Amino acid sequence: MSIHKNVCDEEARRIFALYEEKSLSRAEAQQQLGVKDSQFYVWLAVYRANKQSFSVTYNRKTTNRKLPHNVAIHIRRELEQDKRLIDNPAIPIMFYNYSAIRDTVEETIDHSLSAQTVINYAKKWGYYIERPKSRKSHTREVLTTHIGMLLQHDASLHQWSPYAKDIRGKPIKWSLITTLDDHSRKLLYAEMFETESSWAHIRALESVTLTCGVGIKYYSDNHSIFRYVVDRDQHNHLNRVLDTDDVAPQWKQCVEAIGMKVVYAMSPEAKGKIERPYRWLQDRIVRRAAKEHANTINDVRRILRGEVERYNCRQVHSTTHEIPEKRFERALREGRSCFRPLDINATNPPVQSTKDIFCLRTQRRVNGYNQVMFGGTKLPVPRGLADGTPVTLHVIPSTDTTEIRFLHCQEILGYITIPTPKSMSLHSRG
Repeated sequence: MSIHKNVCDEEARRIFALYEEKSLSRAEAQQQLGVKDSQFYVWLAVYRANKQSFSVTYNRKTTNRKLPHNVAIHIRRELEQDKRLIDNPAIPIMFYNYSAIRDTVEETIDHSLSAQTVINYAKKWGYYIERPKSRKSHTREVLTTHIGMLLQHDASLHQWSPYAKDIRGKPIKWSLITTLDDHSRKLLYAEMFETESSWAHIRALESVTLTCGVGIKYYSDNHSIFRYVVDRDQHNHLNRVLDTDDVAPQWKQCVEAIGMKVVYAMSPEAKGKIERPYRWLQDRIVRRAAKEHANTINDVRRILRGEVERYNCRQVHSTTHEIPEKRFERALREGRSCFRPLDINATNPPVQSTKDIFCLRTQRRVNGYNQVMFGGTKLPVPRGLADGTPVTLHVIPSTDTTEIRFLHCQEILGYITIPTPKSMSLHSRG
């Protein structure tokens, strides 16, 4: 408590006396003393206990805590590793992460440490790079009062490990797909995929829905997986008949089928809430992957799970000043949740299985042999239909096989399982 740096004993006694006489409000007294709420009441209690000899003079009762030699060695070792990452042009790291170093040292030798201590030693030893100040500040605030009101969804394509390379030595990039609850800032979903696809995003939606429930809105950018934009996605602009949002992409169809609405970010700045967790995860994952020489997607997935657990369950969020998991649980206890269980009978249209919600949808017409063409193969329709009858195919791909469910007028005709076509093999990876 640094009140002694702001006022002397006599001035402090005068301010508390005026507050007691109600000549000063609490806010005015706090401002003059230069203290926060909790500090103000602590000092007020001390003043009331002994008004005559009250003093704000700071007397150190113990000697300065000296950092143990083995802790200093570990700090320097981690700083040196960070320096090698920064100096490596193949790794997208430009600054030291003192909080990450603090966490690593604490976990390695079980010694409590502050990030400021690491910074102090880093400056002393020359392991310090000043971060440039942002020319444009971004207001960080929570706009939602309930969990499930707004779910932010995005993906990041990145080389997550400098050791992830193909047989030709070319860097391999993977896509990190995440969903973040706006109110709690908890990551509800985070998974690494070899390739970003509509099916990968649908799997993320399914996981969040079956784990947490159905919320109110999904918030995404304008990527073609999420939104049809006419001047970007329609090639023949001269004969344009469709406008933006006239076509619902596969992921959007699934979101709307469970009763949620999709809203879009109008600028990169508007995506800041989920971009910050991405930067946090990216920095930590890349550092750990480099230190552990991770070279497969499963290695990086293991690192991802550890960092997501840290972010959700141990890290105090800079905006909410709470641990995301605890904030999420508190909202549940207080009845501040917009999540509701998925009711397949209330979907649009009603279905018999979640497979008919979380799927890829496509339209076909039956030929004269009661067949439809899919993936370069003629498939028999489970029930006899007239030539030219339109049918809807619900496609659920996996690594080796793909389930095709046939619907006509929202009635399930039956299903078949086929080997996954080569054209769809990327959908099922991860």
